[in-house]
Amino acid sequence: MSDSNDVVSVERVIAAPAEQIFALLADPGRHQDIDGSGSVRDAKKSPERLAQGSDFGMGMHLGIGYSTVNTVIEFDDDKRIAWQTHPGGKLGARFFGGRIWRYELEPADGGTLVRESWDISQEKGPVKGILRTAKSKEHTRSSMEKTLAKIAEMTEQK
Repeated sequence: MSDSNDVVSVERVIAAPAEQIFALLADPGRHQDIDGSGSVRDAKKSPERLAQGSDFGMGMHLGIGYSTVNTVIEFDDDKRIAWQTHPGGKLGARFFGGRIWRYELEPADGGTLVRESWDISQEKGPVKGILRTAKSKEHTRSSMEKTLAKIAEMTEQK
């Protein structure tokens, strides 16, 4: 991956099969449902199911509304998916963005170990300094823990 100073990870064992969890992650239309930050609004110009190299857009809101374009850069069905995010437009991708959201799924006692990582090692522009702050990292960690809780709530058998 990269410098540990640039990566925040959380993990949780979810009592559900990897295929079911991965199906949520690979469906951009469901990202709003699993987002623990409250910033994801809706999928835009997105395939129904992600694959290696897929591009998908997201309507976002964090104080103000904005959009992102995401490209799937890692894909191993039912095991690993990662996408890199940047603002839309040619200048956005060239001068800003670059953070990576990664999910890794592994068999575990009681279900599937799900690890979510936020990797800013490839982030471009002035935002990287802000993202490296302890406050930003703690907010991101808390949001990712909420995401994993939502995934568990949606996939575990009751």
